[in-house]
Amino acid sequence: MTIERTGTFQLAGEAQGQALVFSQPLSFWGGIDAETGDITDHSHPGLGQNVAGKILVMPSGRGSSSSSSVLAETIRRGTAPIGILLERPDPILAVGAIIAEFLYEIRMPLVVCDTMGIVSGDRIVICVGKDGAAVIRKG
Repeated sequence: MTIERTGTFQLAGEAQGQALVFSQPLSFWGGIDAETGDITDHSHPGLGQNVAGKILVMPSGRGSSSSSSVLAETIRRGTAPIGILLERPDPILAVGAIIAEFLYEIRMPLVVCDTMGIVSGDRIVICVGKDGAAVIRKG
């Protein structure tokens, strides 16, 4: 069954891939290995999982402000998620995504939307709707 919902872009773009869903926020600073995309935060339930090439789904990011530089570095290296869906806006992650687009010309969509009903492994498509809003399709 296909489910479609709209959201708000913090950084517009398109992506499609497999969802990696967490109920807890994740910090990119100290929580992700930028060389591999592996989650290294020992207090996070996703420890050992890899975010590279996935649509990362979580409530929000979790500081520190240095997370923006780690996100930008993972985008540059190709070890970042290909898109991020958040329940709440996150200015720190937005800065990282915007910097990566500006410096490396690589766009990773960052969307604020209802993430209810999305589970790890779901096929997710993020696209730009006719009105410029984010459209998220599951299924």
